Amino acid sequence: MKYARPAFVIFVLLTLQTTLIADLQAFGATGDIMMLLPIAAGISGGRDRGAVVGFVTGLAFDLVVHGTPLGFFALGYTLVGYIVGAMQAGVLRAAWWIPVVTAFGGSVLGIVTLAVVGEFLGFEHLFDRHLLTICAVVAVVNAALVLPMLRVVRWSMPLVTRSGRLVPT
Repeated sequence: MKYARPAFVIFVLLTLQTTLIADLQAFGATGDIMMLLPIAAGISGGRDRGAVVGFVTGLAFDLVVHGTPLGFFALGYTLVGYIVGAMQAGVLRAAWWIPVVTAFGGSVLGIVTLAVVGEFLGFEHLFDRHLLTICAVVAVVNAALVLPMLRVVRWSMPLVTRSGRLVPT
């Protein structure tokens, strides 16, 4: 039962990403709400949770996206979740806008990370002017949706202490 809520959230996001979000384009780029889940998990639960959620989310996305090798998104999302969680660890009490800025920066970092991984794997023409457009679109979409996504993450993956008690959020 512990994994039912996170699996449901990943399923819903995967369905939304491949149906609704894939059809909504701005300046020839689409949003990436799948990347938003490890960013939100990193913000709310730290680097370990961000990395694990990034790996599972990326692997689920890899299974439905054609044209990329298995593990492409898993590696990129794991790195993004870990880095965002590590950056957020230094923030004691966050104002409402800090997760928005973190999601914006984390999304840009995520797209650049995917482009670097793609270059290593032999994909060509990833670093061009369109990469800036993709970064901007994904960052704006994820920054706009991070506050509701944080609530979803806290509902689906509540923090638990070593004694088994829930941590109030």
